[in-house]
Amino acid sequence: MRPGFALLTDLYVCLGFFSRLRLVPPAGAPVTLAGFSRAVRMLPVAGALLGALAATVMAAAAALGLPAVIAAPLAISVLVMLSGAMHEDGLADCADGFFGGRTQVEKLEIMQESAIGSFGAVALVLSLFLRASSVAFIANQNLCVACAVLIGGAALSRIGGLLPLALLPPARQAGTGFSAQKPTEGAFLIASFLAVLFALAPVPMGANLTRALVAIGLAGGSAYAMVVLAKHEIGGQTGDVAGAAQQLAEIAYYLALAART
Repeated sequence: MRPGFALLTDLYVCLGFFSRLRLVPPAGAPVTLAGFSRAVRMLPVAGALLGALAATVMAAAAALGLPAVIAAPLAISVLVMLSGAMHEDGLADCADGFFGGRTQVEKLEIMQESAIGSFGAVALVLSLFLRASSVAFIANQNLCVACAVLIGGAALSRIGGLLPLALLPPARQAGTGFSAQKPTEGAFLIASFLAVLFALAPVPMGANLTRALVAIGLAGGSAYAMVVLAKHEIGGQTGDVAGAAQQLAEIAYYLALAART
């Protein structure tokens, strides 16, 4: 397979699995999890595309005269809809399971329930509020930087979601976390490099380089904290853990870039 064709195929796999976009794949390139361990090298590109769509909505809202306090939540809503709220669902399930169960078995059972409990609801509200308010604050200072932050955050946080898959064994013998193969070392390194490049996108738009580097570090640290917590709480990873790690990474990235320091 030609290198360019292989990369395009990997991008389709990432978009097909991590978003609601249903693009027509190239001939002979079905969207399956068969090559997931390699395909994740294009996950930051897929995330950046989703972030670019959200940034376009925010820029359009601003052009129509809507204030940042409205434009930013619209952009975050686009990210949620494009991903099918799969990461938000993972965050809510982890919050309910980790804080609502006593044993590993109980926690995993709670995480599999479709209903959202009190801990999950609070986690969702906080996630949406922190992301929307952070982006709104940045947009009030510089709309171009805010648009770049949406793109960078969408790319970088997807790598945060890969950390549990790369560092932990499956916590159960079924589900997305079990079915998805562990990313290969080469694919993970390529994805990390691309994610950092996208995460630095706000700098040419006017953001401070040091703050952007701190944001990248905090995003990675937040995702790794989820890895440590999942290992302690349920002994491994699940699809929900990956989703929660993505959310924490995205929140940390936004907050660091919105800080007044």
